Amino acid sequence: MKISFDKLDKAFENRVRLQIMSVLVANNRYDFNSLKELLNITDGNLASHLKALEKEEYILVNKSFLGRKPNTNYEATAKGKTAFKDHLDTLEQFIKQQKPI
Repeated sequence: MKISFDKLDKAFENRVRLQIMSVLVANNRYDFNSLKELLNITDGNLASHLKALEKEEYILVNKSFLGRKPNTNYEATAKGKTAFKDHLDTLEQFIKQQKPI
């Protein structure tokens, strides 16, 4: 059986974006600082990857205040969850198709 790679999404080719989506699909929401700490990346690096996922409409950005401190949370959209699942399913099919050496 030949696997179609049409469902592989370029948005998830980057390790950081793949990690972000993994976290957001597994959790309802995650805040910026917690993501930064979990993924061990810089503010700028995280912000650019979040912006790329937001542009694809794969995540929602929720800004609020906790007391006087700004707090930014992220959550995966239905579109993002579907794209992520399709991406992982395609990879899984490809892996299962491989014959041991």
